[in-house]
Amino acid sequence: MIVAIIFALGIANFALNRAVLDSGHELVAQFPGLFGGKGMVSLGFEFAVLLAAMLFAANGSPGVIWAYAIYSGANGVAAWLVLSQRI
Repeated sequence: MIVAIIFALGIANFALNRAVLDSGHELVAQFPGLFGGKGMVSLGFEFAVLLAAMLFAANGSPGVIWAYAIYSGANGVAAWLVLSQRI
């Protein structure tokens, strides 16, 4: 069950990441090495974090869900700030 919740949060994180990359925000344009090439580096990092969280959860670390939920919340706030043009 924990792995499924982490997976659902991961889908939301990927969607937020893609929305920020497609927003055309000037912040994204300032870091072409990180976000250039369709954002493969940032999406790869997102995948690595999701994979690590799922592996920890599958191997009996139930507390990882709180860490990943906090990460997802911070990711959501950052995406909201960028997409609403607050930064």
